[in-house]
Amino acid sequence: MIMMHLSRFCEEIILWSSQEFSFIELDDAYSTGSSMMPQKKNPDVAELIRGKTGRVYGSLMALLTVMKALPLAYNKDMQEDKESLFDAIDTVKGCLTAFTPMIATMTVRKDQMKEGAKGGFTNATDVATIS
Repeated sequence: MIMMHLSRFCEEIILWSSQEFSFIELDDAYSTGSSMMPQKKNPDVAELIRGKTGRVYGSLMALLTVMKALPLAYNKDMQEDKESLFDAIDTVKGCLTAFTPMIATMTVRKDQMKEGAKGGFTNATDVATIS
């Protein structure tokens, strides 16, 4: 579950840091320049965490597959749970270790957010329900 939430949060970071939005700026330690566009900063850590979510989901599916046909009192097959479990734990820990300082050093560009809000669509739902 934590990886699902990290993945979703990272997707927002990727979107908000894009040139289209520029709502946030990531510290250089958590992003790299593009080889084709050196002025562009790629949100590497956020993209990697988003990708690692698939790995953790894979570990979950492996565990569920091992357990799917086990009788309640038989546990020999469960020796296969260690690799998936430990890999998932290590992956989550690594993601949290990178995610936390990325957020702590992120710059929120309130001026850009204010400009984005002036587009006139922030209250579109309210206008649609009144009409």
